[in-house]
Amino acid sequence: MNKRIKDKINDIIIYLEQLSKIKPDSFKEYKNDFKVKAACERYFEKIAEAVVDLANLTIREEGFQPPEGDYESFDILEKENIIDFDLSGKLKNMKGMRNILAHQYGEVDDKIVYSSIDREIYPDIKEFLGIISKIADKT
Repeated sequence: MNKRIKDKINDIIIYLEQLSKIKPDSFKEYKNDFKVKAACERYFEKIAEAVVDLANLTIREEGFQPPEGDYESFDILEKENIIDFDLSGKLKNMKGMRNILAHQYGEVDDKIVYSSIDREIYPDIKEFLGIISKIADKT
């Protein structure tokens, strides 16, 4: 496995573990503790950035056409039958939410962010990491 890909996968796993340790059990706790909320949002950003980096490393390693933008990375992996349409859409949505959090584009809906952190990010990212790990192990 390419060392950079392996390192990026390990980074993402660590970020997910750290997020799970600080994520509150309820939306009420999340909304009422600005420190926890800020920390959760920052880990969400770090995970999203690392996932895009991993997608781009995979594209480069596999010799696929380079993306012109971050969202296109997931389209390329979908086109090359690495990930399916559903996972591609989820990862693009994650990237979009990361941009909203990082650049404060418009109003942040705390319920959507908490739901993403609480229920969506773990299965989606673990699915992506599993797929990329299998590909990287073949090279």
